[in-house]
Amino acid sequence: MTTKILYVRLPCNPIFPIGVVYLADHIHKQFPDVEQRIFDLGTVPPLEFNQTLDQVVDEFQPNLLVFSWRDIQIYAPVGGRGGNPLQNAFEFYYAKNPLTRLRGALGGLKVATAYYGELWRNLGLIKRGLQRAKRYCPQARVVVGGGAVSVFYEQMQQLLPQGSIVSVGEGETLLEKLLRGQDLRSERCYVVGENQPRERMIHEEPTPLEKTACNYDYIESVWPAFDYYLQDNDFYIGVQTKRGCPHNCCYCVYTVVEGKQVRINPADEVVAEMRQLYERGIRNFWFTDAQFIPARKFIKDTEELLEKIIDSGMEDIHWAAYIRADNLTPKLCDLMVKTGMNYFEIGITSGSQELVRKMRMGYNLRTVLENCQDLKAAGFNDLVSVNYSFNVIDETVETIRQTIAYHRALERIFGADKVEPAIFFIGLQPHTHLEGYALNKGILNPGYNPMSLMPWTARKLLWNPEPLGSFFGEVCLQAWQQNPNDFGREVMKILEERLGCAPLEDALSAPIREEQRGNLRKELVALT
Repeated sequence: MTTKILYVRLPCNPIFPIGVVYLADHIHKQFPDVEQRIFDLGTVPPLEFNQTLDQVVDEFQPNLLVFSWRDIQIYAPVGGRGGNPLQNAFEFYYAKNPLTRLRGALGGLKVATAYYGELWRNLGLIKRGLQRAKRYCPQARVVVGGGAVSVFYEQMQQLLPQGSIVSVGEGETLLEKLLRGQDLRSERCYVVGENQPRERMIHEEPTPLEKTACNYDYIESVWPAFDYYLQDNDFYIGVQTKRGCPHNCCYCVYTVVEGKQVRINPADEVVAEMRQLYERGIRNFWFTDAQFIPARKFIKDTEELLEKIIDSGMEDIHWAAYIRADNLTPKLCDLMVKTGMNYFEIGITSGSQELVRKMRMGYNLRTVLENCQDLKAAGFNDLVSVNYSFNVIDETVETIRQTIAYHRALERIFGADKVEPAIFFIGLQPHTHLEGYALNKGILNPGYNPMSLMPWTARKLLWNPEPLGSFFGEVCLQAWQQNPNDFGREVMKILEERLGCAPLEDALSAPIREEQRGNLRKELVALT
């Protein structure tokens, strides 16, 4: 019997489904006779999910369904799921006006309803697709993976159909073994109802894989809706240049999902993949690596890639990425500008060197500033998004002042209109150092459900602990009221008005003194 694989990307924001595309490409190269089809529910109107899934299954009659589930946890500083989850939570928890608290409660109820609705809808789509496929092949199986499943894989065994294969992280070698009928126990996966996920399975290293350029002629032939992402030039199409992240940032789960071993994709293969998309009219690329330059040892690889992009003649492209700016060099800065980088994100989390160390991020904030000056000198005049996650570990009034000082320094380099502060409050995720910290401190109880959106759990998972939690809640509520369309800049403005700005040198080098920590509550009382 011919193997027929249907890849189903479950509904999410219209982001190019790079994971599913790479899976289908890899399997085609290893098993040319396997028939495949890609079905992206992100391109389908919500009212047509069930009907369209049925039609696709009826037409293709797969015996293996691979579901990609990207999003579960909802904490974010932007709109979604019918509202702004962060704003609703802060209005409910921190607003002094009863009507505002009521609005937050109603908004939170709407978000929670949407969250659980999406959760059960996606589970229903998985079950529906499998049941429909079994009409044509009683032995049909299902694999469920993707970012959401990789993070919450332990909870999936209570939710998915018996016999479902739950995949953590990369899925290429898992699918290879499944198609060959080989034992799957060495892969990061488990079968619902047959075995339990291994202890700390997510921390196991993924199987190394040599990546070659995606064959987009083939992808186009098995994905009828491929043109959906080509018709609007605003889309950034994903291209991966490496996998893995060597860092230990306390709140980040990338390093365990992708593994600490950084695996570089050959520059010629990356450029060949970009060229295929370029010839289809794509001019905007997003390098989907956890970190585009994860460490200084990979600078030469990045230089080689950018030099080959220049040599390719693709002169009218733009690209963006998540970048550790402490790893920039003057040569890299020059190459970035020449190759069309027009946006990048840096996640420094805090502008206090002391807190950066405590969060295990490995940044030298002074080096970041110096390298940003090099980037500006090379001619970069576009947008920088700087991610700040206030109140993570040992935040004080002084470290807030230091973060303000650091942000103002970035504005002096790039221009205040070019530096966009993205204000996050960490959504605590399982398998991270921050989760371990919360369990050790008794903030979370062993056996808690990380997928719960009940108020008593959500308040802990939306990380904003006291004594600063209420203060940040008040500041954020004021910012939403005063300037909701420029929330990040308004937060920074309010914080500076209330707390002042530390000398920049304190942010770059000064440790936090114990007496400052002890006086935190007194300072907060005086400020409010």
